[in-house]
Amino acid sequence: MGSGRTVAVFGAYGHTGRFVVARLRERGFVPVLSGRDAGRLRELAASEPGFEVRPATVDDPASLDRALAGAAAVVNCAGPFATTAGPVIEAALRAGIPYVDVAAEIEANADTFAHFGDRARDAGAVVVPAMAFYGGLGDLLVTAAMGDWTSADEVHIAYGLDGWHPTAGTRAAGAVSRERRDGRRVRYANGRLEYRDDEPPALEWSFPGPMGTRAVIGEFTMADVVTVPSHLSVPEVRTYMTVEAARDISAPDTPPPAPADEQGRSAQTFLVDVVVRSGGGERRAVARGRDIYAVTAPLVVEAVDRILTGRTRTTGVASAGEIFDAPGFLRALSGHLSVELPSAA
Repeated sequence: MGSGRTVAVFGAYGHTGRFVVARLRERGFVPVLSGRDAGRLRELAASEPGFEVRPATVDDPASLDRALAGAAAVVNCAGPFATTAGPVIEAALRAGIPYVDVAAEIEANADTFAHFGDRARDAGAVVVPAMAFYGGLGDLLVTAAMGDWTSADEVHIAYGLDGWHPTAGTRAAGAVSRERRDGRRVRYANGRLEYRDDEPPALEWSFPGPMGTRAVIGEFTMADVVTVPSHLSVPEVRTYMTVEAARDISAPDTPPPAPADEQGRSAQTFLVDVVVRSGGGERRAVARGRDIYAVTAPLVVEAVDRILTGRTRTTGVASAGEIFDAPGFLRALSGHLSVELPSAA
């Protein structure tokens, strides 16, 4: 077992990984920098004294074991997760420590639940995939909005991004996902993932003010279609994306995010609007914030802290909404997110 406050970060030098490392240090953890590129690890370590560097690759289990030795937990920030999640989870299981990742890849997250659910549960291990802006935040908001409802007819998650400058990792993960789907799109309907060849619908969504009604791409499906139904009885989970952000992510020449403040965050703003419907009832939860990549760090680190301090509800492979107290978790992020929850939460 790992000990103390040491947390291995695989993919530490990536865009999101750097935010995670910084947030871990702010919260009093000791990050161990790991990943495939030893040179980039050394460069990151040189930026602040006290970092330990442990290069590792997913095709070398022994290197992963060395990277995780003595750690209390591991955070995987290295995509594509279709390649990295399995080997790093295996290493975490060998080390007997919790695993958390920031995967937005739908199929990679589905693989984690399918391939490791029984093993992690039998071992009493904790594996939390998609503990990020996509997959984790939406799941927490949906779970909080559900409140005392045990099931719902439909869940809608609308992403109001003012734009989306993708990282290199986002582009690489998207390419892997498209290849796995043979270019098809995916949605969650009738209680299962459905792969389709038609175009997604063009719709309008009435966001809370001041954003208001905006054009969105319907069935712009994100990792929430894996995390939400993994533990909630909901046959329909639909996600939407503002047209501006969808165009940005689709354009090959959209530049990566540029830092706009002392924390390295971009100027991007977001509003996540969740609507849950059951019978004739409707509940809504809203989150507002800045920079979808930067906000992943406090999500991840809050998860690690709660796991290591025993503030969890289950073991095995579990999404954020299942393993944590969703309203309490969201309120703990008040320094990074503005959240509005229904009174039932």
